[in-house]
Amino acid sequence: MKRTIIKIDEELCNGCEACVQGCHEGALQMIDGKARLVSELFCDGLGACIGECPVGAITLEEREAEPYDEIATIQRMIPKGENTIIAHLKHLKEHGEFEYLKQAVSYLKINQIPVNFSIVHNSPAPGHQGGGCPGSREISFSSPKPVASGFKMVTPIESASPLSSQLRQWPVQLHLLNPQAGYFKGADVVLAADCVPFSFPDFHAKFLTGKTLAIACPKLDSNKESYVEKIKSMIIDSKINTLHVVIMEVPCCGGLLSLATKAVSEAGRKIPVKLSVVGIKGDILQEEWV
Repeated sequence: MKRTIIKIDEELCNGCEACVQGCHEGALQMIDGKARLVSELFCDGLGACIGECPVGAITLEEREAEPYDEIATIQRMIPKGENTIIAHLKHLKEHGEFEYLKQAVSYLKINQIPVNFSIVHNSPAPGHQGGGCPGSREISFSSPKPVASGFKMVTPIESASPLSSQLRQWPVQLHLLNPQAGYFKGADVVLAADCVPFSFPDFHAKFLTGKTLAIACPKLDSNKESYVEKIKSMIIDSKINTLHVVIMEVPCCGGLLSLATKAVSEAGRKIPVKLSVVGIKGDILQEEWV
């Protein structure tokens, strides 16, 4: 399967071991004086090690990789002691990976592993702490489960405030998104052309309330085949509940619906897909199930 995972430039790596010490999951080891990714299974792809590298030898890439396994990771971590376990749990919390956090805590409690969970509960709320690129760091702004389901169109009167943001996570650009992030688990997903929010004045209240967002441009974005793989992963791995494609009336925007329907067809798991078409003057021209 395709997912986000780290890549190490061995020519740049100076063997300082900072990234190895910063990788609580144990995915990195020093071998022959260089940092090496020794297990894709334990790399969560969140990039905490990037900020530990003083020479910029670590980046993130999307490629075929073994699926991340939180239970296998926490089992590997237990012998390293409570401090390492707590650092890992905080890492999951800061990145909004509440589903993985729930799995880890449940395993530790069932197996009676002594851990002071209050330290994790009292740690700072998600934000731009630690390493990695602040612009692409995964953040969940709310609980991992959608606060609403289905495609009930919410009006400004029904929302808490017509001016309040309904965005539940960051990042939102499809190239930057991890399709297995916690905020995709069982979510209702809005896949919007990136011009839509500029044209439709009430985008948050109408389309975004209780939904997880991904934006893309089917005309200008590169490597659009990766979009198909990411949407497939949302359907298969994260088991999203519904997909709402919102595009502009211009012909090139139809490519986004084509990418989405192709992903649904290849995924082999049928989910409800809805299409909304927004006019360049900000009105809704079409809404239908496809």
